Amino acid sequence: MEEIPLKLSVLDQSPAADGETPGEALAHTIKLAQRAEEWGYHRFWVAEHHGSSRNMGSSPEVLISHLLARTDHIRVGSGGVMLQHYSPYKVAENFNVLASLAPGRVDLGIGRGPGGMPSTTSALRPYPVNGPAPVPLEEKVVELRRFTGNQGDRGGDAAGQNGLIASPAPSQPADLFLLGTTPSSGEMAARLKLPYVFAMFLNGNEAEMRAAIDTYFELSTGFSDFQPRAMLALPVIVADTEIEASRHAESVNVVRIRLASGRSFTVFSEEAAREFGRQSGEEFTYEVQRANVIHGAPSKVKQRLTDVRCRYGVDEIFVVTAIDNFPDRLRSYQLLAEEMLKKPDNSFHSRPGASEART
Repeated sequence: MEEIPLKLSVLDQSPAADGETPGEALAHTIKLAQRAEEWGYHRFWVAEHHGSSRNMGSSPEVLISHLLARTDHIRVGSGGVMLQHYSPYKVAENFNVLASLAPGRVDLGIGRGPGGMPSTTSALRPYPVNGPAPVPLEEKVVELRRFTGNQGDRGGDAAGQNGLIASPAPSQPADLFLLGTTPSSGEMAARLKLPYVFAMFLNGNEAEMRAAIDTYFELSTGFSDFQPRAMLALPVIVADTEIEASRHAESVNVVRIRLASGRSFTVFSEEAAREFGRQSGEEFTYEVQRANVIHGAPSKVKQRLTDVRCRYGVDEIFVVTAIDNFPDRLRSYQLLAEEMLKKPDNSFHSRPGASEART
């Protein structure tokens, strides 16, 4: 079998700990991106959250632009843009500008969630509450792909309806990815022939992750002209000792809220869950879950990540480290890089269907 080197990447949510200002939280994101580049991480993605007092990244395009200017070679992107709220044409314009400014360094990850409370979704929607039904996300992704010029196997050019072009046309368009937390997102990624990222830091149910990854690969086998590629975004905490890592991991919880309509969302506190349910206007339930965090001293975490990637046939892992104290968060990423990115034994044999890492 083909041997594939491991790629580790960072997904950062620009968290603001108690007592920190938004400016301090964003400054931490900048410093982490610079250190991640030095330590050998492959990508650095930022999240999109709206109306949050916890996560400061409400405009990934703006933050990506700044990070590109403050780094030299690491790929920078979104994890992900909540396309349901926006015009694909405008998102394409934004990322075409970014890709023109930094050719070969820009990623456009697309998220399926709302990125905030129902009130922020209402404020962001580009149509009246009682207006026509929103365009399905899958149709928006197809349109976005056309306007960015990232056609993959589909051919054609970057022109949309009536020859409309989202300028500038970059020489190397942003690479597109679909993020998700359910098997249905794996289905969509396969239908769209896109690389797929399962966000385990939002849904720690390993059975659902297994189903999503398997669904993605199984459906992708029907396309002779598409090489599927799946990645995982995992909650990871590394510390100098097992005791310290466990202490950090014990404080990481997620809250899954389920609405009567069948939709489910992840928030990070019971208070947020109750407010989400109130704003939704639906009956709801929620469950507090201890996050399934991979944690420990560097050698233990390396072994667990190696086991996970071999089990799921992925060649890249996004690390999400939820530690409020920034020096400890930075230290976690440093220890992981020193253990896994500076040594020659960080490769594995790919599962059938797992593609070679793309640069």
